[in-house]
Amino acid sequence: QLQLVESGGGLVQPGGSLRLSCAASEFTSYDYTFGWFRQAPGKEREGVSCISGGTTSTNYADSVKGRFTISRDNAKNMVYLQMDSLKPEDTAVYYCAAASPLPLRLCLIGAMTYWGKGTLVTVSS
Repeated sequence: QLQLVESGGGLVQPGGSLRLSCAASEFTSYDYTFGWFRQAPGKEREGVSCISGGTTSTNYADSVKGRFTISRDNAKNMVYLQMDSLKPEDTAVYYCAAASPLPLRLCLIGAMTYWGKGTLVTVSS
């Protein structure tokens, strides 16, 4: 059973940056497709970004393209989300999720098998 633990959330001013981290428990985490999802207060959970296993291909929601960067370090069993130029509308609980290798177009909420408990990001002045 893969376990995921997010960290790095916090309060940041608009225009600022944060880096979220996701620690995966299993040694062979490179077998998984990982994704970051978020849920803002009063809204449904939505996809932010995904990264594949072997090829490290990535995709992003239109709302974060050019501002967020997903990456992974298989040697450390870590997945990251670098968030720059943050906006108040980025305020949400951010979740790390994983599934057996998927085409990135299928990296959707319903397809993810493992979930972390989330980390809160608040963008406010």
